[in-house]
Amino acid sequence: MRVLVIGANGQIGQMVVSRLKEKGHEPVAMLRKEEQAQAFEDDGIDTVIADLEEDFSHAFEDVNGVIFTAGSGASTGGDKTILIDQEGAIEAIDLAKSHELDHFVMVSGLGVENPRGVEGEIRPYLHAKHRADEHLIDSGVPYTILRPGLLKNGEGKGTVTFYEYKGETKSGEIIREDVADVLVKIIGYPPEDKIYYVVKGETSISQIL
Repeated sequence: MRVLVIGANGQIGQMVVSRLKEKGHEPVAMLRKEEQAQAFEDDGIDTVIADLEEDFSHAFEDVNGVIFTAGSGASTGGDKTILIDQEGAIEAIDLAKSHELDHFVMVSGLGVENPRGVEGEIRPYLHAKHRADEHLIDSGVPYTILRPGLLKNGEGKGTVTFYEYKGETKSGEIIREDVADVLVKIIGYPPEDKIYYVVKGETSISQIL
């Protein structure tokens, strides 16, 4: 599958792009800046320069699927959260629909299912992601939503707790590398329009789905 990775220069995005290539997919790294492209192209990965805050419709040409792992980042304000995590995601979903893509994989987060139940600075982010997730669910685009636990750096374990959302969630952490491996596993399967959660656990990633 030829997969557009939105947020390819992020920590998870870089790992996703590399693993997609290893698994025989054709990743297309969507990047905001020209100077970011060389490192990907040196590894034989196609790139496209596009910005979620501008017209990025050209990035959807000649792709079959999308992994959306972009985010405004913890250091930005609420305005960027709305522009990137909500409106950027919504526009990407609409473009996926107009191009009749086969699979849209959204990286969401723990707590997005009930943003009003969370207090603190993270609440605007959860509301934005909730809005984007709901738009994807209602869009008619074949989708999978992945809601990882608290993201941590480190060496991946290759094992997780992975489960479909049915009204209850389990809190926990997850290594970014394991999230990347789960995303690559998901994009390789036909979408079933489901929401999954992933935190640390003992189930081999090779056995999920």
